[in-house]
Amino acid sequence: MKKNLLLLLFVASLGLVSCEKSDDGKYADYLVAKPLTISKSEFKNSVDVVAPAPIKESGKIYAYRDYIFVNDKYRGVHVIDNSDPSAPKKISFIKIAGNVDISIKDGYLYADSLMDLVVLDISDITHIKIVTRLDNVLRDNVVWPAADFYEYDGLDYDNEVLLGWETVTERRLVTEFEERFTVDGEFFANAETVSDASVGQGGSLARFKIVGDYLYAVDSHTINVFNIQDLEAPQDMEDVYAGFDIETIFNRDQYLFLGSMRGMYIYDISSPATPTFVSEFQHGTACDPVVVDGDYAFVTLRGGNRCGATESGLFIVDISDIANPELTISYSLDGPYGLGVKGDKLFVCDGDSGLKVYDKSNVEDLVSLNHFKDINTFDVIPLENSLLMVGEDVLYQYEYLEDDIKLISTLELD
Repeated sequence: MKKNLLLLLFVASLGLVSCEKSDDGKYADYLVAKPLTISKSEFKNSVDVVAPAPIKESGKIYAYRDYIFVNDKYRGVHVIDNSDPSAPKKISFIKIAGNVDISIKDGYLYADSLMDLVVLDISDITHIKIVTRLDNVLRDNVVWPAADFYEYDGLDYDNEVLLGWETVTERRLVTEFEERFTVDGEFFANAETVSDASVGQGGSLARFKIVGDYLYAVDSHTINVFNIQDLEAPQDMEDVYAGFDIETIFNRDQYLFLGSMRGMYIYDISSPATPTFVSEFQHGTACDPVVVDGDYAFVTLRGGNRCGATESGLFIVDISDIANPELTISYSLDGPYGLGVKGDKLFVCDGDSGLKVYDKSNVEDLVSLNHFKDINTFDVIPLENSLLMVGEDVLYQYEYLEDDIKLISTLELD
């Protein structure tokens, strides 16, 4: 009986092999993006504060007083008590469907929830309360993944909200792909790919920035302006068209520096309700966060994937003449994301190549102070007394030394 069963399995396996060979090139493996949706009513009531939970995909970080907030991409924000930097601990998770960015002022947290702006009172961190929600004041922040098929045909736009995508590999007819590509190509081309002590501090990858009584939130083309003089009741002001493929925002004095896939845009906010264009620095197509210190803007360019460029690097731009930014020098990097500056130190998150620390006192001759290898790095926040860094679901903290930094603690977020 056992021999007969083995023979049957052997014959069946031959059949599978012959099926593979009989495809004659008619079938191939394709990446299929399937939509993740919830009902509109569930989406509008999705904000909740629950016990600490494992992180699914770590995103941006934000620091406010003794707390660190870590985005869990499209899910919400993990709250971490950092009163003892050597032993940080998770204390809660704020569920916010579709969240990517936050900014905080005087105990009020502002968060995106896809196209909505949510305001939370965090003055008592143990009893966080939702204050208000502004509907349809932001652009949808869902990024379309790289895939061969997008199964969006069944989406019920009247009753459902798209939160994100799940990508799987499926075997499909080549002819089906060829026919679908013609339709999806046009569709996809138009899809989005998207030191005041009372104000918190975000990293270089932030899209939200509070300056005075205004919150600036950028999307791929626009600066969304909100008057937050009344912290509980932000006013949606007139949006400002600002360019193409905008990804990040940074503030220095009266200027906003916008990092985009095409370059760096500089806007004057002397009249805070109406940012006005000053100048731009173009660098070709690449993913681009920017930070500013003194007369220089430091820009990391990440090539590959959807970013367009084939090479990655650090561009240092002279902005002493704010109306005419000029490239001073560039340095080669492997695959950088966020960066930060503190005094004469420059910190660069070079993706899988780790955290790189430089002395930038002479920008035309950066000196390497340290290289923390064998860690994945995403973004940094240089605080007054320590450096925060997040990468691959781990929060790292370092203390500053005279010519270096030293690891204080790590916190596993998963």
